[in-house]
Amino acid sequence: QVQLVESGGGLVQPGGSLRLSCAASGSIFSRNTMGWYRQAPGKQRELVAVMANVGSTHYADSVKGRFTISRDNAVNTVYLQMNSLKLEDTAVYYCTEYQGDGLYGVDYWGKGTLVTVSS
Repeated sequence: QVQLVESGGGLVQPGGSLRLSCAASGSIFSRNTMGWYRQAPGKQRELVAVMANVGSTHYADSVKGRFTISRDNAVNTVYLQMNSLKLEDTAVYYCTEYQGDGLYGVDYWGKGTLVTVSS
């Protein structure tokens, strides 16, 4: 049974940084595309960043240059380093796993972690 457990969310001031972590279990982590999506209040869920098993990545235009996705296959964990946070980054952030080919599918979702950017 696949489980994705996010951590690292919280309250941060504009311009600050946070690092989200997602611990995965129940599948062969190194084979999977891992990603982060977010859903802000009143908005649709959107892709933030994804990383394929071979290391290729894709970022939403709104976070390019500020967010970095990475993974450590030795500990089955994917990270999202978020710098220069803005008010509009406030959202619930979800970890995802995709066991197919490519970057853009989602087979499993975590329960999410809340990031609040506020002064």
